[in-house]
Amino acid sequence: MADDDGDTDPDPDIDRAETDAITATYAETDAERVLAFDRDGRTAAIAQNRDGYAMLKVRPSVDGDELERYYGFDMALDHVGELLAVSPHELPIPEAAEDMGM
Repeated sequence: MADDDGDTDPDPDIDRAETDAITATYAETDAERVLAFDRDGRTAAIAQNRDGYAMLKVRPSVDGDELERYYGFDMALDHVGELLAVSPHELPIPEAAEDMGM
């Protein structure tokens, strides 16, 4: 569907949040909830099982190997901040991802 400018709407199944330098996308796969970040070509992702009760897995990318697991969302965001070389407070969080973690 196109908006008033003729642009197509983004995928309705993906929730996005952005700052000037960082884009965050949240989507659900058949098995996981995934929050992915991109900052000037650097990427990181946080994944949790679809039911939302397991530990959070931090990865260098959506499909990358797991680097570490955390119970708390704040700890996972700290690790993502390190990977992207930003303060975790600078990371935009899409609304649908705000309840990740245990």
